[in-house]
Amino acid sequence: MKDLGSQIAYWDSVGATKTFTHPVNLAWLAGVSPNARVLDYGCGYGRVMAELSEHGFSDVSGVDLSPALIERGRQLRPDLRFAALESPPDLTYASASFDVVLLFAVLTCVPDDAAQRALVSELSRVLAPGGLLYVSDMVLQDDERNHSRYATYAQQFGAPYGVFATDDGAVCRHHDIAELRALLSDFDLVEERRIEVATMNGHRSRAVQLLGRKQ
Repeated sequence: MKDLGSQIAYWDSVGATKTFTHPVNLAWLAGVSPNARVLDYGCGYGRVMAELSEHGFSDVSGVDLSPALIERGRQLRPDLRFAALESPPDLTYASASFDVVLLFAVLTCVPDDAAQRALVSELSRVLAPGGLLYVSDMVLQDDERNHSRYATYAQQFGAPYGVFATDDGAVCRHHDIAELRALLSDFDLVEERRIEVATMNGHRSRAVQLLGRKQ
């Protein structure tokens, strides 16, 4: 599973054409200074960055492992700061460089447990004490289609339950909410809400958003 930590070939081809939809709950950021240092990890083509910029946040940066998605973002919003990750999840920023880090629909693309832990640890490193980590991601679905593909992948590859392959070649993961809370256990959980989103392949699916504060 560790070789699925990036899936760069997918994200630099068909993945670079996708539309991402997880909503930003701006109320969760209402108390954050517009000058706060914000990082969008797995920013894709900068959809969330653009929304934050349009709502007055002046210091927003985005990183993604896909040069194709980064180039798409630069074409759409040349005013925003994009950078391609050379060795994800490692970041070139110093410790405590950011006040807010966003992680939108990224963990679903990192199915390996160890890779997820490494990513959250790196994001914690670059967050300043008291900084916010805003996570939006997919939870386990209840329908038969998803149950079948979770079971198939777990049996064939010994993957955690919730891992599956999409029809166009990505390997993704839906999470038990307890798994996500455990992954973020070093943060103080400030808020949690359940939402429904359209997946990158157009299916309606259940998701969750969590807001954690670095201790």
